[in-house]
Amino acid sequence: MIYTSVIVVWNMVVFLVYGADKYAAIHRIRRIREDTLLLISFFGGGDGGLFGMCVFNHKTRKWKFRILQPLMAVVTVIGYFMIERLFTGG
Repeated sequence: MIYTSVIVVWNMVVFLVYGADKYAAIHRIRRIREDTLLLISFFGGGDGGLFGMCVFNHKTRKWKFRILQPLMAVVTVIGYFMIERLFTGG
């Protein structure tokens, strides 16, 4: 249960980071590095990153994001179910 809450909150944070970077891109202010966006998505925020890409139409033309972000979303979901199964015993 706690793991679920942590994953949901982390994905919301990643989603907001993608939105903040899109805002920065529009207003031509300091941006978040692409590697940072991918890294936070890799560590459990794949779904939030993918949702942020779609909602904010951000990084949708970059091949790294078009390939890696959906992959990280799938890995996040699989990892969630594996850890949930480990802790619930079934």
